[in-house]
Amino acid sequence: MEGCVFNVQKYSVHDGPGIRTIVFFKGCPLRCKWCCNPESQLTYPQIAYNAEKCIGHSCTLCANVCPAKSITVLTQGSAQLNYQTCLQCLSCAGVCPSKAITVYGQYQTPAQLVNQVEEDAIFYARSQGGLTLSGGEPTMQTEFALALLKEAKYRGMTTAMETCGAIPWEQCQEIYSYLDFVYFDIKHLDSQKHQAWTGQSNDIILDTFRKMRAAYPDTPCVVRTPIIPQFNDTEADIMDIRNFVKSFAHTSYEVLRYHRYGTAKYGFIGREYFLGTKDLDEDVFNHLKSISLQ
Repeated sequence: MEGCVFNVQKYSVHDGPGIRTIVFFKGCPLRCKWCCNPESQLTYPQIAYNAEKCIGHSCTLCANVCPAKSITVLTQGSAQLNYQTCLQCLSCAGVCPSKAITVYGQYQTPAQLVNQVEEDAIFYARSQGGLTLSGGEPTMQTEFALALLKEAKYRGMTTAMETCGAIPWEQCQEIYSYLDFVYFDIKHLDSQKHQAWTGQSNDIILDTFRKMRAAYPDTPCVVRTPIIPQFNDTEADIMDIRNFVKSFAHTSYEVLRYHRYGTAKYGFIGREYFLGTKDLDEDVFNHLKSISLQ
């Protein structure tokens, strides 16, 4: 069995107790307008092109191997990639000497990934750390996520998962039986607004959350809300989610500040960032954070 992941991040201290290694899964059912990992949304490996690294007409290797003729090498400056006709065959990335063309995502087995995680076992033992699944959405690759968690538990690791909850409970419920910690995103309680900003209503998300807490009430869970200007940046928005979360045992709540760290990656994969979102005022965030903790 293989799954598609786009990053393995070691020495994380923000996504579960202790020192952890995070495996980022490819594929997500949501299309959040502010997504900081746009390369995580598709379920398969994809081309990324950074024009600043391209050596242009000095090299034509990428254009020569492209079966769809989607790459044009300019006489001056960098090459141009037509993302609409690109077949995502990845041939160009294999020959690019300057690494201007790279690939987001690769297929690995559970054993290969856990071997990477286990390289830092000494740190996990001292800090109660371990493996965290993230994405994208880990439960979208259900069987692979389950196999990875089983392998990790077999080797004595603690396990955590960050999830948007947008996969039906009936499909992903077994995954939660192998988790020691859960980080669950609830972005908005208004279904229509959730649909407009993420491409999907929150019906499945809230249903999965309720059933998860009913099935595994003792598993520690942190509900997270990224505060996005114009979307959920009012007192009423945060109070609604906070009050909803407070009704569940062993469940805490925290808000995250909106950032633009992933903006450049949109250009690398031929997409435009949602420019309608303004920066979040620091005073507004601190006020909403204080409300979330009440």
